[in-house]
Order: sequence, then C-alpha cells, then structure tokens
Amino acid sequence: MKRTRTLLIASSTALALVAGCADMSATQRGAATGAGAGALGGAALGALLGGGRGARTGAAIGTAVGAGGGYIRSKRMEDQKRTMEQATQGTGVQVTQTADNQLRLEVPSDVSFLSGRADIEPNFRPVLDRFVQTLTAHPDTTLRIIGDTDSTGGDVVNEPLSVNRAASVRGYPVERGVAAQRIAIDGRAAREPVADNASDAGRARNRRVEMCVGEPQVAQAPAAR
Repeated sequence: MKRTRTLLIASSTALALVAGCADMSATQRGAATGAGAGALGGAALGALLGGGRGARTGAAIGTAVGAGGGYIRSKRMEDQKRTMEQATQGTGVQVTQTADNQLRLEVPSDVSFLSGRADIEPNFRPVLDRFVQTLTAHPDTTLRIIGDTDSTGGDVVNEPLSVNRAASVRGYPVERGVAAQRIAIDGRAAREPVADNASDAGRARNRRVEMCVGEPQVAQAPAAR
C-alpha cells in the first residue's frame, strides 16, 4: 500500500510538471516533460528495489536526470531550428518547433514540386542540402516525410503522387549518406488540406511536403508490480 501511495504521488508530480508547460518555451517544456517522465521512471524502479523510501529517492533522481535530458534534447532542436530558418530564409519554407519537440518544415509547392510531378525542383535542392548537413551532424535524429496534394484528380491520382513526392525527398539524403532506416515516409493525398481547394491559391498551399525531425523520446517508466 505504501509503495502504491508513493507511486501515486510521483505520478501526480509528473503530471503537474507536464501540465505546467503551456506558457513555457520549447526548451523549458522539454525539461519539464523529461523531469516528469524521469520522476515516474525513478519512482517505479525505486519502489521495486527499495519500497517507499526507494521510490521517493528514485523519483528525485529521475526528476533531475529527466529534466537535464529533456533540456538537452530541446536545446539541440532549437539550435537546429535556427539553422534551418537561416537556410530557408526567403524561400517560403515554414520552420516550427512543435510542442512534442519535433522540428517541422512545411515546404510549399512552388519550392518543392511542379503540379502533378514528383521530381524535386532545382530551388528545393539547396534547402535539402542544408537539411542533409543537419541530419549528418545529429545522427540520433529521425525524419518523417509527409507528401500532400490538392483535391484535383481524386485519390486514384493523388494517393500515389503524395507517396512518390515523399519518396523523392527521402531519396535525396539517402543518396548522400543518411541511413534510410532513419527516414519514414507517408502520403496523405488531399486528406489534410491547410487551405480551401476551391481557389488556385488554396490548392497551391495544399500541394506541399512536410518534414518532421525528431529525437529519441524519454524512456517509459517500467510497470510497477
């Protein structure tokens, strides 16, 4: 019972740390999330090894270690974000750092692909070259590439087109030495529009590629017995 009560307290502490992330910077959110996961993991392990006191000690150690790890991961991602913002300045590529500490690049059609095509345009290559440098400098990161289309042509055309666009983008870093297993692709056709497909401007915005860079997540807490 004491072990369970201590774990419940650690869980509440972890939730409180994560819940407080709303008004924090990306780096602060990463530290808080890491601290929460560390507290849970440390408490669970301590409870298994040493009962209530072990759980409290484990939670304290886990909080410190998790916070440090979360801060480092978020700081690295912020540094990569600044690098990519400089590399894509003036191209129309939007670079954001998401709440779950991923670096997200949204590449519009006038940079990436011609309508109905999956061949990488020349003005997209400098962006990808800088992106390859970032992936090479941070070998622990993973990349997820998502191809999107407008609604013209229907799913029969757009489904393979969106996948082929994502595959073309994956091929670029792979040909330059980035391990293929680090890169996942997905094609979503016209299912996730960001603008109204009724206008030319809206369709142009929907024809895009999204690239999401992530880092290994904080290890999950072992299940208490």
